[in-house]
Amino acid sequence: MAIITLTTDFGERDHFAGATKGAIYSELPDVKIVDISHSISPFSIPEAAYIILNAFSSFPKGTIHIIGVDSELNEENKHIAIKLDDHYFICANNGIMSMICAEIAPEKIVEINIHDKIITSFPVLDVFVKVACHIARGGTLEVIGKVIETIKPIKNILPFVNDDQSQIIGHVIYIDNYGNVITNIKRAFFEKTQRGRTFEISARNKTFKKIYNKYSDVVDFSKPPEERYVEGQRMVVFNASNYLEIAVYKSNPNTTGSASSLLGLELMDTVTVNFIKE
Repeated sequence: MAIITLTTDFGERDHFAGATKGAIYSELPDVKIVDISHSISPFSIPEAAYIILNAFSSFPKGTIHIIGVDSELNEENKHIAIKLDDHYFICANNGIMSMICAEIAPEKIVEINIHDKIITSFPVLDVFVKVACHIARGGTLEVIGKVIETIKPIKNILPFVNDDQSQIIGHVIYIDNYGNVITNIKRAFFEKTQRGRTFEISARNKTFKKIYNKYSDVVDFSKPPEERYVEGQRMVVFNASNYLEIAVYKSNPNTTGSASSLLGLELMDTVTVNFIKE
């Protein structure tokens, strides 16, 4: 039985997510549909890229992933279907897949060309669903598109390193439900550039000189609970996906605050790592 996932910026209030599911079930009543997220910030390609990168590998091989973010068809925003690591991805060629493709080479990419058979102002519903159901029935990519070799890159997908390797300039690519701020600096990239040197991480007017292994490492458990006073403490960790993250311990945007609200950090803001010469 095929699995089709949905990742969109549709939100939960409007009819778009429900209509998309209904269209899939109308074609394939026995399919399994899994919502990865419908809460991507409107048109946020970096957010969508981060979410799908960290979710898709938990699904079985053969899963079909529909990504409905900035999907309107135009001359600069074609539609593509990609086979990668035995998964299928259907989306606009707007950079969303470049984060995944930077780590895993695609097996096949096609530019979807069935639009002349479909009149639509809602391509996720009318085009992406058709393609997903075609793949779920065992159809090949060549039937719905022409093979292409490359996809559009996304700006600031990789952090910048200066010529003398003394500084990494990264960007905020995602802010999670807790208000934690995730950058595009991965642990392996950081450690390769660091080469054992001490460092300072700067975001807005806050500087950090330590990276914790996990959130609770900020707590001194040798002290009694009433003397710890760590809720709301700012910190840096490599998160479960191995991205550099600025966090607040037990953050709550509505009470203790969050890294995003307390530091004023938003999507695509700069986070800098300076390595100190010994």
